[in-house]
Amino acid sequence: MSNSIIIADQDTHFFSDVCQNFDHAAQFTKHDAGLLDQIKSCNSVYRFRFPIRKGNGFEVIDAWRVEHSQHQSPTKGGIRYSEMVNEDEVMALAALMTYKCAIVNVPFGGAKGGIKINPKNYTVTELENITRRYTVELAKKNFIGPSIDVPAPDYGSGEREMSWIADTYATMNPGQLDAMGCVTGKPIALHGIAGRREATGRGVAIAARECVSVGEDMQKIGLTPGLSGKKVIVQGLGNVGYHSAKFLSEFGALIVGICEYEGAIYNADGLDVETVFLHRKTTGSILGYPGAKKEFKNPMEGLEQPCDILVPAALENQITLANIGRIQAKIIVEGANGPTSPEAEAIFYKNGGIIIPDMYANAGGVTVSYFEWLKNLSHVAFGRMNRRFEENSNLNLVNMVEGITGVALSPVQRASIIKGASELELVNSGLEDTMIRSYHEIRETLLNNPKIGNQRTAAFVGAINKIAVSYQNLGVWP
Repeated sequence: MSNSIIIADQDTHFFSDVCQNFDHAAQFTKHDAGLLDQIKSCNSVYRFRFPIRKGNGFEVIDAWRVEHSQHQSPTKGGIRYSEMVNEDEVMALAALMTYKCAIVNVPFGGAKGGIKINPKNYTVTELENITRRYTVELAKKNFIGPSIDVPAPDYGSGEREMSWIADTYATMNPGQLDAMGCVTGKPIALHGIAGRREATGRGVAIAARECVSVGEDMQKIGLTPGLSGKKVIVQGLGNVGYHSAKFLSEFGALIVGICEYEGAIYNADGLDVETVFLHRKTTGSILGYPGAKKEFKNPMEGLEQPCDILVPAALENQITLANIGRIQAKIIVEGANGPTSPEAEAIFYKNGGIIIPDMYANAGGVTVSYFEWLKNLSHVAFGRMNRRFEENSNLNLVNMVEGITGVALSPVQRASIIKGASELELVNSGLEDTMIRSYHEIRETLLNNPKIGNQRTAAFVGAINKIAVSYQNLGVWP
């Protein structure tokens, strides 16, 4: 399932914005200028074109794969299918992947891919041909492999495309034991992992929950601690937006607004995410949803309605100088990559707001991709080796306690205590621990040096320091 398209009016230089943030953070570190330049620069940029048969003729497809940093191997990053893909964007997203992996302590370098197409304009057969040919081109240049570069789904791509990539790579590398580790985000039946599809959205929700749990920080912006009752607007009802809204709702937040490319809906008393999703699936639009008290044909108006938390989970550059003055949220949780322009961000901070940066907030996807990659290399599903042992050990313990105390537990109590962890539960536990630990690492960096000023810069500082240590450990830098 892909994210949803909401097109910004303002063109930006995305990679320059990322580098600008990097340079600002670098002043709070003590690393050699040459090392900082090495960390910031893209190591490899591969642009290529290939023809496909379309109808009675041919079409030439533009595509990219960027490996930003090989300080850790393999490099890791999704493949974006979009008419708006360009080299600058792919470079920026690859760089963000490098910093993102460092922030959440995932041992990958950053990479990203892009294919300049609108998937809606192609048949399934044509999409398969494009994806397989893209994979062949990567393999020819050694830009894919379980120890080299591991793609994943991104905007416009999903499990189906990842299965085509895995099959193509395995066909080109007969007998390679770890071939399925060449790509993540695969279907469960093709060595994927439970929880991967919803991982990014779950991570966004955990990030928001962790932020609002800090009473000291909430007091500064006039909010009470905890997600309960917090009003949330989510932009995008694709994979990331839908699951962000779903889990935020489960955590106690009130989803009051949802924005999509066809418009936006709002209800201060709350919207039911599942019924909105089903309404859009049935009618093709969120507009006309019976539970909405307000609707807007211009989706950007939906971002400007009253709320406590805004979750932009569509594309980059959605909150800009053009609309930041009308944003009423006190917290922005960046579910998408680069949804807030640097100029808008500065104004939001000046007004006392908190931004949970994309590099951390949407790192749930790469975290669970890491778990999938580990599963593929070990060839054992999570929980398979120890689940029954845990259940038998817990059962013996419960029987012993009941025998000593003479108090019998109810069947529900026994089941909850005895139960061993499934793969999904282990994955969700690992993801939650990663997001919680990483949030407090970022916050600690900020508290230790208040001049840093905000979480994005603190996240960059932390990432730069970790990457610098990796280069030094490799012996590349003294």
